[in-house]
Amino acid sequence: MANNKPIGVAYSDPQLDSYQVGTAGEPIAISSAGVLNGAYATTTAASGDTRLNYSRLTFTSTGSGETVRILTRVTGANGATAGTINGEHVSLAINGAGTISGAGNALRATIGGSSTNPGGTLAALQLDSDIASGGTWTNASFLRVTNSGTGTLGNFAAFPAAATTGVFRAAVGTPAATHTIPVTSGGVTYYIMVSTIA
Repeated sequence: MANNKPIGVAYSDPQLDSYQVGTAGEPIAISSAGVLNGAYATTTAASGDTRLNYSRLTFTSTGSGETVRILTRVTGANGATAGTINGEHVSLAINGAGTISGAGNALRATIGGSSTNPGGTLAALQLDSDIASGGTWTNASFLRVTNSGTGTLGNFAAFPAAATTGVFRAAVGTPAATHTIPVTSGGVTYYIMVSTIA
């Protein structure tokens, strides 16, 4: 989907139909650490939403895809020797005298819509693994929780009030555990007890 309209100081393409930086076969070569594409801003808006980046993609046919696709690859040995490599790093910082009277989320994943029965297998968050055959990633997990600063968070998750239905359900009786979910803490494996009987 290459844009055949020239862009730059001497040209006018107000809608900027499309543009591409490098290609898979000829990527931009970077030899020192830095930011390839950056946008920095501050806002003094007293109301309304300010967004540094806003993207919207509407599917009107049978195709598939994403609004944003991010892929980080490590091909050299001993990557991140003195640091961390992330596919994406999302942060919310409340610094100094800053406070929030509403909700504040480092990452918010929302699923919804007005369709009465969209079908498919839907989730607000899906955690995937994509490991080649024969891989033994014994130190990997679908979810990892860390307290990275000197302060700590004491709660793993926050749920709605317990009910007979919903995401946090009150036990109807006293069911026996029929299955377990393994988790590790400090190199030790622990087991969350779960049951097929409500």
